[in-house]
Amino acid sequence: MKIYSFEKLEAWQHARKLTVWIYRITAKYPEEEKFGIISQMRRAALAIASNLAEGTSRVTSKDQCHFSTISYSSTIELLNDLIISKDLLFLDENNYAEGRNLIEKQTYLISQLRKSQQKIKLPKPI
Repeated sequence: MKIYSFEKLEAWQHARKLTVWIYRITAKYPEEEKFGIISQMRRAALAIASNLAEGTSRVTSKDQCHFSTISYSSTIELLNDLIISKDLLFLDENNYAEGRNLIEKQTYLISQLRKSQQKIKLPKPI
């Protein structure tokens, strides 16, 4: 079985873990939130991993960085939803803290990836 380049990225591997965690935790949310915050959080979590994967298929570092930026934005969106979930008492303190830690690590990993993608190779002097 072929392993694609995105599967080797630590940022994607962590995004996969975060997505599974979000699906599991939102399964405990009230049923009436199925088409509300549950759907929103799951879409944001999926977007993090999906944009990291899609970015690896891009040829230029500028395009790759663009998809990493979108992924970072989805991570911040997910943090917002997590905070609101806590406010609505859908999450206890322990789950909230665990989610924040996962998101903090995700933003760090994406930031590091973006930094590496932003490095521009200068042409050799003549």
